[in-house]
Amino acid sequence: MKKKIALIFGITGQDGAYLSKLLLKKKYKVYGVKRRSSIINTQRVDDIYKDINLKSDFVLFYGDLTDSSSILNLIKKTQPNEIYNLAAQSHVQVSFEVPEYSADVNSLGTLRILEAIKNLNLEKKIKFYQAGTSEMFGRTREKFQNEKTPFYPASPYGVSKCFAHWITVNYREAYNIFACNGILFNHESPIRGETFVTKKIIQGLIRIKHGYQKKLFLGNLYSKRDWGHARDYVEAMWKMLQQKKPNDYVIGTGKTFTIKEFVNKSAKKIGLKIKWVGKGINEKALNIENKKVLIECKKRYFRPVEVNYLKGNAQRAKKLLKWSPKISIDSLIDEMIEHELENL
Repeated sequence: MKKKIALIFGITGQDGAYLSKLLLKKKYKVYGVKRRSSIINTQRVDDIYKDINLKSDFVLFYGDLTDSSSILNLIKKTQPNEIYNLAAQSHVQVSFEVPEYSADVNSLGTLRILEAIKNLNLEKKIKFYQAGTSEMFGRTREKFQNEKTPFYPASPYGVSKCFAHWITVNYREAYNIFACNGILFNHESPIRGETFVTKKIIQGLIRIKHGYQKKLFLGNLYSKRDWGHARDYVEAMWKMLQQKKPNDYVIGTGKTFTIKEFVNKSAKKIGLKIKWVGKGINEKALNIENKKVLIECKKRYFRPVEVNYLKGNAQRAKKLLKWSPKISIDSLIDEMIEHELENL
């Protein structure tokens, strides 16, 4: 039986790494696309990556979503059955600082992939997955967000992802491409990037506990987020492309916790006894044992427009994909802590 071929843009990211390992277990041949960098950035996939001169079902290529020719050439060369677009400038705060670049990669990058599929006449061969985000809902007033909830993005990142979402829908309807949007709520893991808040919290608290760091600085402690595990969520991505008809799916746990609650859970598991004092920007956490300030809020970590509440309703995924999250937030935190302690 001929192996399925998958092409993954954003292979070196958290989701790219977990998805690659899932597909390899399912006997796919996986081609990954990574940007050229002066430093080696394949650490998340080093355990499955072999020398380019050795035969392998996991092969990396250089490419960039800002370069139409590289996208077209890669698709033409690899002839994939499935394309997963996980590449993005995905940091919300950074998108305020580099809005044009964020739009180029996140919005036009998606369009370039879809155009390549169309121009190569591969509409009937390739199934396409576009990585959406709960940040597209932004400042929504809905208690739960599902596939019918109107988008109200509150950052250049969220806005750019809305374009990517709707251009995917448009090409699905206009050219009959099997194209799916996965509207994924926050998903974390031990290999999450260090600038993302969950990783920053756990890494910071462990370093404080062991004397390598004095304080942890955070922004809005009362933002509520729906946190799942990336390992669960990449399974949902794959399931979307195994359906008879393309569709868009919200993927989330349906549970929310504030940043402060995530800190409290993590601190307790790490063995730090903390007490919160003060209000607003002056709220801080003290070490109960020695009264030292361990956590402070800084204005620089607040967004220009805050997103205070996100909670996913994944009933469509549960019904059609037979998908539901398996890993709880407590198990997620345990796994992240274990990983940080090993690396300490």
